[in-house]
Amino acid sequence: MSKATRLSPTTKIMAYGFLGLWLVMAAFPFIWTLWGSFKVEGDFFSKADWANSLFGTLTIAETGGSFTGDGYYGAWIQEEFWRAALNTFIVCVCVVTISLTCGTLGGYALSRSTYRYAFWFLLFALMFRAMPPLTLVSGYLLPFFEWNLWGHLSTTIIVLVAINQPFTLWMLHAFFKNIPTDLDESAMVDGCTRFQAFRHVIIPVMWPGVITTGLFSFLLAYNDFAVTTMLLSKENQTMVPKLVSFLGTTQTKGNVMFAVAAVVSITAPLFIMIIFFQKQIVSGLTAGAVKG
Repeated sequence: MSKATRLSPTTKIMAYGFLGLWLVMAAFPFIWTLWGSFKVEGDFFSKADWANSLFGTLTIAETGGSFTGDGYYGAWIQEEFWRAALNTFIVCVCVVTISLTCGTLGGYALSRSTYRYAFWFLLFALMFRAMPPLTLVSGYLLPFFEWNLWGHLSTTIIVLVAINQPFTLWMLHAFFKNIPTDLDESAMVDGCTRFQAFRHVIIPVMWPGVITTGLFSFLLAYNDFAVTTMLLSKENQTMVPKLVSFLGTTQTKGNVMFAVAAVVSITAPLFIMIIFFQKQIVSGLTAGAVKG
């Protein structure tokens, strides 16, 4: 190892100490919320003694144990949070599927196009993406009301795809531009049609880019609040608006802990998904950064 890359023991200790401190500070809010979700409201939001959140004094007095799942039971069963989770799953799957299908086909076509309209089309898509989402929602409200479509999941899917599609198109177009056209030409020389070359040769090469783009599309639909709140009825709410409904202007006992349990329920799948797809995400984000 060269002297330039060799670190002194003091530098290593400082670096590891900083990374450890940063990791604790970053993970602490979620760990604290996860811990508190198994307590009663009086312990987790105790003003008398913060130690009650750790030892569960009132939790023991009310339930007989240091931990309780009343928050999760109340949120998922009593308040039917499972229905909101199912609605979120349907919305996310539809948004990601439609966005990636249109984005891959459109991005590939625009990346291989030699006409000037491709540039203006992408520029128009970028301007459309820069618009605040609420301005798009206001434009959809009138036809949705007239056609009696307001409040259904399909309306939210349409609007979220419209908001997400320009971003998906730009991102996938950039990935396709980094793939040499020689691959397309070689596949077509071997007898493939344009679509067969796209499906069997190009897509496998840029699969990390598709996964990365799909992840961002998923996060848009999963975390959206403004669009889902305006377009969905109370019966068809997704998880984020349902979570906010636990924290209304008037509070009833237990609702705050329902919200805490819902926060953990919403966040945990994101951690699992990021860990599972971390290699594909890194590969997709760094695609095209190094050539040769």
